[in-house]
Amino acid sequence: MRGSAPPSDRSRRRRRTLRAMTAAGACAALLPLFGTAHAAEPAPAADTVLARAFTDAAARYQVPGSVLLGVSYLESRWDGHQGVPSVTGGYGPMHLTDIRTALKDHPPRPAGDAPAGDGGNDGRGDDSRPLTTTATAGVPDPATAPASSRTLERAAALTGLPAGALRQDATANVEGGAALLADTQRRLGEPLSADPADWYAAVARYSGATDQATGTAFADDVFDVIRQGQARTTDSGQAVALAAVPSLAPAAGQAARTGLKPSDSAGTECPPGLGCEWVPAPYQETGGGDYGNHDIADRPNDEKIDTIVIHDTEGYWDTAMQLVQDPTYLAWHYTVRSADGHIAQHLATKDVGWHAGNWYTNAKSIGVEHEGFLTDPGTWYTEAMYRTSARLVKYLAAEYRIPLDRQHILGHDNVPAPTTSYITGMHTDPGPYWDWGHYMALLGAPVHATAGPWGGVVTVDPDYATNQPVYTGCVTAGDTCPAHGSDAVRLYSAPSQDAPLVSDVGLHGTGPSTTGVNDVGARASTGQQFAVAGRQGDWTAIWYLGQKAWFQNPAAHPTAVNSLGLVATPRKGLATVPVYGRAYPEAAAYPAGVPVQSLSPLPYQVPAGQRYVVGGAERGEYFYAVTFDTASHTVVRGKQLYYEIQLGHRVAYVSAADVTLLPSALGAPH
Repeated sequence: MRGSAPPSDRSRRRRRTLRAMTAAGACAALLPLFGTAHAAEPAPAADTVLARAFTDAAARYQVPGSVLLGVSYLESRWDGHQGVPSVTGGYGPMHLTDIRTALKDHPPRPAGDAPAGDGGNDGRGDDSRPLTTTATAGVPDPATAPASSRTLERAAALTGLPAGALRQDATANVEGGAALLADTQRRLGEPLSADPADWYAAVARYSGATDQATGTAFADDVFDVIRQGQARTTDSGQAVALAAVPSLAPAAGQAARTGLKPSDSAGTECPPGLGCEWVPAPYQETGGGDYGNHDIADRPNDEKIDTIVIHDTEGYWDTAMQLVQDPTYLAWHYTVRSADGHIAQHLATKDVGWHAGNWYTNAKSIGVEHEGFLTDPGTWYTEAMYRTSARLVKYLAAEYRIPLDRQHILGHDNVPAPTTSYITGMHTDPGPYWDWGHYMALLGAPVHATAGPWGGVVTVDPDYATNQPVYTGCVTAGDTCPAHGSDAVRLYSAPSQDAPLVSDVGLHGTGPSTTGVNDVGARASTGQQFAVAGRQGDWTAIWYLGQKAWFQNPAAHPTAVNSLGLVATPRKGLATVPVYGRAYPEAAAYPAGVPVQSLSPLPYQVPAGQRYVVGGAERGEYFYAVTFDTASHTVVRGKQLYYEIQLGHRVAYVSAADVTLLPSALGAPH
């Protein structure tokens, strides 16, 4: 058979491979997935077992090495994730899918259930009309899983390797992916060419996409990776590199030969070149004067859109599609699929979704959900989803002139509670395992230093792969979570890991925060900026939730970079300044028939002498929408000016009349 080694050579290699995998599996079995302390340090970067696996598999199955590396990068960035599956049941560097095993080993929660501590409040975030919901949705049925969710079975048949090895051993997984690519190329009637340009259609099919636009978007990203080149150390500490091929372009006609169905993006607001479909959320009455699951508006003509909120679905794609089409549930604007980066749009961006848990934020934001779970069944998001999401968000940010920074591109876990009663119910997705540094780089806004130590501000920026703080409660309360890279640094009340964590009065009263994966009370994430409050050895202090918070920031391995910015501090004569979760107008601004909304300060305060980085200025605004008939909908605009500040892990607002703005370098501690 063309492209195969002689039977005798192939058998000898198979025996050697199986012996190596058996030994590796025996060692792996001794390593618990759930540890009791900090994750083990990665192996030295000089270990190139994985790099050799790519080279060997490419040669064995006559797949160009750059294609194999490029596809794997788009699936997992070459990471193995300790054999834990992605949300779509994908295992290993090649994301070989085995949804049946993934669902058996990681049983899904009932639809709509959030992990312990992850809120539970309604997404509307407005107590003038609390949401009532009867929404239910099923979970995936392994018996009806499509072929794209079972590629590991096909890889096992093609290679003769055990399914368990393909799931857990990176070398076997890479071989399985190479075999799949070669088999896909043959099925398309294409030659096993040494020219990467001839593999475009096979790459598109490897994505598992069902429509041409999504498949070709995946292939375009793979070829872009090959053109640019990549090099990184994986989560197992192995160095892998892909040399740049700047002139590479797919062979003529390859896109038309994918065999995928035509895409239908009619009615969507997506950038060109992405697979995007319209799956509308219903706007209809549900009885008893209630309606759902969003509000009709005319943004940006009636209200400015200045925020994009990043969520994860805490459920599977099919579940999310069921829920967003239920008029008794909630609606957001977009959902991005894990397996291939496919996008569904549910609301026009002019309309207001119920997704953030804060009505003020909802009225001014676009909500983008990502298929996934904050903690399980896997704790990782595919590169295809990161890239597609970043292209969508960058497009929306340009359309609405939204700054590409972490006070305008928020996680759901950065959205403030509208009032004190909402604080414990606010959601915490996408969580500490979302790679904000990588995502901001994909947006074209990478974190970088803009000053020296004199700048007065730090931007959080730990190395994601090696930054592995202990989290608890991913599956069972109190249990230690699997070792995993994280975008967040932990904040202490003194410059010592033996010191208590800083407190969050809204979550814990005067007690310290915890290491719980859903506890955001002592956490600062990549891209967030804070005013420097002091330095001591390898430790840096920042102003955070009204207190001095310390994090490790050694010069040899920094977890933050120095920056400049504008900071707010209480004006002279004020001992403290109240903070708010929404920037509503003054009472005099409300017309007759629109109830005045309380400013309702949160339990946090900014004491005199403290400084907080300013993200922007906002005039008070309130979107009154409590009836199905839009005739009564009103946008109330006030004169009172607010500044958005990075108060803690979540943003907040202070009245401009209460604070003075200063350049961060002025009088800042070095």
